[in-house]
Amino acid sequence: MKILVINGSPKGKKSNSYQLTSAFLEGIKLETESMGEEVQVEEIQVGRMDIKPCLGCFSCWEKTPGKCCIRDDMQEVIGKLLRADVTIWSFPLYYYTVPGDLKTLIDRQLPMLLPFMTERKDGIGNGSHPSRYDMSGKKTVVISTCGFYTAEGNYDGVRSLFDHMCGKGQYTAIFCGQGELFRVPEVSKRTGEYLECVKEAGREYAQGGISDESLEELGQLLYPKEVFERMADASWGIDKESGEKEPDPLIFTRQMAATYRKESYAGRERVLEMYYTDVDECYQIVMGKDSSEVRTDGSKEFTTRIETPITVWRSIAAGEISGEEALMKQLYKVKGDFNLMLNWDQCFGSAGTAGGSGAKSRKTGGIHVPDKETNMNLMLIPWIVFWVAVPIHREVGGLVCIAVCVLAQLLFYRHKKTIYDYLTGVLVAGCSMAVLAGIPERMVVPLSYLAFGMMWTVSCLGKIPLSAHYSMNGYGGEKALENPLFMKTNRILTLMWGILYLLTPIWTYLIMGTEAGYFVGAVNSVFPALMGIFTGWFQKWYPAKVAGG
Repeated sequence: MKILVINGSPKGKKSNSYQLTSAFLEGIKLETESMGEEVQVEEIQVGRMDIKPCLGCFSCWEKTPGKCCIRDDMQEVIGKLLRADVTIWSFPLYYYTVPGDLKTLIDRQLPMLLPFMTERKDGIGNGSHPSRYDMSGKKTVVISTCGFYTAEGNYDGVRSLFDHMCGKGQYTAIFCGQGELFRVPEVSKRTGEYLECVKEAGREYAQGGISDESLEELGQLLYPKEVFERMADASWGIDKESGEKEPDPLIFTRQMAATYRKESYAGRERVLEMYYTDVDECYQIVMGKDSSEVRTDGSKEFTTRIETPITVWRSIAAGEISGEEALMKQLYKVKGDFNLMLNWDQCFGSAGTAGGSGAKSRKTGGIHVPDKETNMNLMLIPWIVFWVAVPIHREVGGLVCIAVCVLAQLLFYRHKKTIYDYLTGVLVAGCSMAVLAGIPERMVVPLSYLAFGMMWTVSCLGKIPLSAHYSMNGYGGEKALENPLFMKTNRILTLMWGILYLLTPIWTYLIMGTEAGYFVGAVNSVFPALMGIFTGWFQKWYPAKVAGG
């Protein structure tokens, strides 16, 4: 497959549109290479070429058919257009149509047509000129960004132009509003998601065509209209009332405030105070029911205060360093309500990126397949049944536990299994068989607690502690495993749970030697219940403690 990219942006490869084009090409290459096919890509940077305006002399029709009288780079462009299997036109929207240099190149395609008049069959315009060359089988893609909040209704001129050039419905178009955001590092998370959609579209295009689902995703707004317009207004850095230039930290804070999601409002007003320590400037973001407001006078009492150098917070916003990593390194401090930090993505960001909103999924073959999540209950249930059932009745309890182990494995078709789920099945089934084989339950039950405690404790020596495999579901999935604060919190809690269950065999053995032995399972539920309460508290207290320095 030979692909020709015509980059019509005066900014060349630094253009926003070209970012989309690069992602689209990456998708095509990944798919074609997986099928063992070769892709050849040629690129034309229109702004760097010597292409003069058409003279309208018709020499290419009369005196030198198929050849322009102007000697410049256009003859080379025509040759590349004829050789390409797919031509991708990449450009920003300039005054509701294509940039001037690109329009000049389009005008100079006249030698590729014959002078004869023909009637079009697609209902576009009145009259046409047939192609001088056989262009059947060649494909066209148009990729463009614009500065409006939406592409809808702003590409009429471009669509009309390419309808005339290619025929209505004979080309693929990706038009994206809010194009200026692709150069803003602070929103790279959201623009990166969109570029992944473009990449997927390229992969599907190589298979034969972009799916309706992908086209729908590509048509979604990066940010809601009001959010984008507030961000755009703030980016100019000019006070609306005085017209004077605002300081950079205030501009940055206004842009951050613009991404506030009112859906996160929890019935009370919150005040985020940003104190930029390196420039000694402080601003407040008041987050209310319907919108956010930036205050420069510090008139509100903060609910959460972040003390940070602005350079650090810019790096976090740009994705150069994770906020959690910066926090662990004490690059910034947090005072007050730490819940805002735990739910940052729900408070700031686009509707499409809010953490915890909706089920996570991956796209396979153009179809969204929900990602399986781990489930700690499926790991715990076999142990709990064993500890309760076996002391009550050895044979029945042992058989019930084996049945539960089998049933738990069947339930995993909806969930992701961890090594501890496999270990649980083996250990609980082994303990149950030991009981059925006649080994006294007073020996087996304490040993089962010991095995359970060892499983938790030993996992602390590995890269991922046991609890992190399961609690990550509430903190962004596997991405949470890259969060050093999340990992340290879970490592501490996993060790504490492990110690609890390493001590449990001692009193379990003693209790089972008394008349209360039947109720050892119930007795041993008290300490885990207390530890559960402690865990819930510690998960909030410890990150806040670290954040406070």
